[in-house]
Amino acid sequence: MLNLKLFDDISTRLAELAAASPARDIEKNARALLSSAFSRLDLVSREEFDVQAAQLLSTREKLTALEIRVAALEAAATKPA
Repeated sequence: MLNLKLFDDISTRLAELAAASPARDIEKNARALLSSAFSRLDLVSREEFDVQAAQLLSTREKLTALEIRVAALEAAATKPA
């Protein structure tokens, strides 16, 4: 995943190049181009990804516990009294 630090590093390097050349609009245009490209990629932040991964793990644990409980209830229901 690309993060904001990478985006800022690219932007900084482009700014340094633009300052040394007559084309001062390069940074502004490149930043707009990169922002547009990144927004179309539908990326998520690392924090959001970690939150979703933790929720998924919790859900899996609950599902496993429920599967065990259902299996025990089914076993108890099929036992002759």
